Amino acid sequence: MSAGCPGPDQRAQAVVALGGGHGLHASLSALRHLVDDLTVDDLTAVVTVADNGGSSGRLRGEFGVLPPGDLRMALAALCGDDDWGATWARVLQHRFEGDGEMRGHVVGNLLIVGLWELLGDHVDALDWVGRLLGAKGRVLPMAMTPMDITADVRGLDPDHPDALTSVRGQVEVATTDGVITEIALEPPDPEVSPAVTRAIADADWVVLGPGSWFSSVLPHLVVPRLREALVATSARVVVVLNLEEQAGETGGFAPADHLAVLAEHAPDLRIDVVLADRASVADGLDELEETVAALGARLVVGEVAADDGSPRHDPVKLAAAYASVFERC
Repeated sequence: MSAGCPGPDQRAQAVVALGGGHGLHASLSALRHLVDDLTVDDLTAVVTVADNGGSSGRLRGEFGVLPPGDLRMALAALCGDDDWGATWARVLQHRFEGDGEMRGHVVGNLLIVGLWELLGDHVDALDWVGRLLGAKGRVLPMAMTPMDITADVRGLDPDHPDALTSVRGQVEVATTDGVITEIALEPPDPEVSPAVTRAIADADWVVLGPGSWFSSVLPHLVVPRLREALVATSARVVVVLNLEEQAGETGGFAPADHLAVLAEHAPDLRIDVVLADRASVADGLDELEETVAALGARLVVGEVAADDGSPRHDPVKLAAAYASVFERC
């Protein structure tokens, strides 16, 4: 499928969404609605694989596999709204209680790791889980080996507030008390599945964000082969901004600051559209407009936040915003 606006006989488009955790779950929950209404006919999630905490961290440490948690959340987001999809989404996300060794493990994590052991192929196993769930899209790992995030953080040494300290691990980076200036990944040049680079090359749209900026969104831009694919693709790139700053990762960040650090980590990435919630950017709108214009992109501001006041994107509102962006190339 060629990139850009489709003609009247070819409205549906191919979309690749990158991220991890709750942010990617929100984005995929919205994009799944567009699969239902035929705006999108090919949806692929490319998921961060650097988690080192909770059930994922335990399974990663014990079996040496990719951390399955963010992959599981992406698959759950792609389940349909019918009884089959809703039931499997709940099963996939169920976390064991009790006081034994299984406490805290998640059913979907165990299912994914079990299939990895049985089939010996990360991508093939995820495809089988997707078929079982009736997922309305495909879920792929960002890299074929577990990653560790490292970050240069300023402000952790009270005697030297401008000194940089190296922090290692996704959980540790996400909860740091300092100011993150840059991230890197170990290993620095991991293997990337050909399925990932093909999906990006064939996409009409690439969606980056929302989500934990330094630990879920930016890591995709630090993997060399993934960044090269993103720079080379003719797909249009949409960056979706978060609804508020995140303690630990982006404390004190204005909306424009998120774009600034993204540009620092991938200065050669072309951004076509920046999507933001109207209320969340009201105070910094002028600065945001200037930053978006400097990047050569178009700013789209709408109402995409949940009505309950929580910092969550509403899937239906976000789906409508995506549809508007995709149809107005």
